[in-house]
Amino acid sequence: MAFSGVHDYDGVQVSEASLNGFPGSEIADKIKNDPYRFLICADKFQTGYDEPLMHSMYVDKLLSGIKAVQALSRLNRSHPLKYDCFVLDFQNNADTIAYAFQDYYRTTLLAEEADPNKLNDLKRDLDNAQLYTPDQVQQLVSLFLGGADRDQLDPILDNCVALYTSLLDEDGQVKFKGNAKDFCRSYSFLSSILPYSNAAWEKLSIFLNLLTPKLPAPVEEDLSKGILNAIDMDSYRVEKRAMQKIVLQDSDSEIEPIPMEGGGHKAEPELDRLSNILKSFNDRWGGQLQDPERQTKRIIDDIAPKVAESTAYRNARENTPHTARMVHDEALGKVMQLILKDDTQFYKLFVENESFRRELGDVVYAMTNG
Repeated sequence: MAFSGVHDYDGVQVSEASLNGFPGSEIADKIKNDPYRFLICADKFQTGYDEPLMHSMYVDKLLSGIKAVQALSRLNRSHPLKYDCFVLDFQNNADTIAYAFQDYYRTTLLAEEADPNKLNDLKRDLDNAQLYTPDQVQQLVSLFLGGADRDQLDPILDNCVALYTSLLDEDGQVKFKGNAKDFCRSYSFLSSILPYSNAAWEKLSIFLNLLTPKLPAPVEEDLSKGILNAIDMDSYRVEKRAMQKIVLQDSDSEIEPIPMEGGGHKAEPELDRLSNILKSFNDRWGGQLQDPERQTKRIIDDIAPKVAESTAYRNARENTPHTARMVHDEALGKVMQLILKDDTQFYKLFVENESFRRELGDVVYAMTNG
């Protein structure tokens, strides 16, 4: 197993070394020998790991953009005894992976320069939130670089988390967390190419990388209660639907630099072209819906606005648009759980009919991603 830090598992603090029986620094060598033939990793070893013996990969997390390319390319290393490789992906569809790889298939150019000065703007906005002090940043960084244990780091971070939850409303939390992630991502990119160093940026990057995972997401209602009792799970089965090749366009690509505007905001659903979108949907499914007009009104007035309100979806649209559809579909699934209370037939069609689920998703995505 490969992961960073120490985590609680069944009430016991565990680390790589305690689970594997040897130091984490030996993983890369141990995996080459029996009996260590499988590597279970969470981010660590996902990118930057070069081992020609790797042949098969099982993916159980959402991948997109350059991370998808880097992760899946771990298998693309030649070895005299390796003639192919294999990926079994439980989370991403073929379109998502093809979209991620397309930009890097041929020559890839940066569309415009990345402005280092934007980091100053992000730092200013983060500092102005007053969730931490310069002394706290300095103290945490000194402890971290000195190899301090988590019990020395966590009190400083937990104090910031308490201020985050008590001083900021939902929009403020979304903005701060978005700015923090943008700062860390942008600094990581720029620090590898800048001809100079900035100690303040480096310290804040270390601080935010430790703080961001501890910042809670806005509280959302648990909509899953009672769902299992309402669905006939025996009617589901595993079914092989298709086998296909992902074919990339034979052309050069241009990618945008890392965005450094930061933050997030609530977006209103875009309902332009509504009549054309819904007409196509109703022509296809109206015959299977009880009272199609009422269901159309439900999509406009209830489903689409609730999906648009999803914090995760808003963040994806603003910060990682290439993953927006995946996050949208997750938000739509949660919203549809509400429909179960009022219309079992509509919800049942969504759950059991893949074509209906996909086309409803297309409609709602078009309405909320204008």
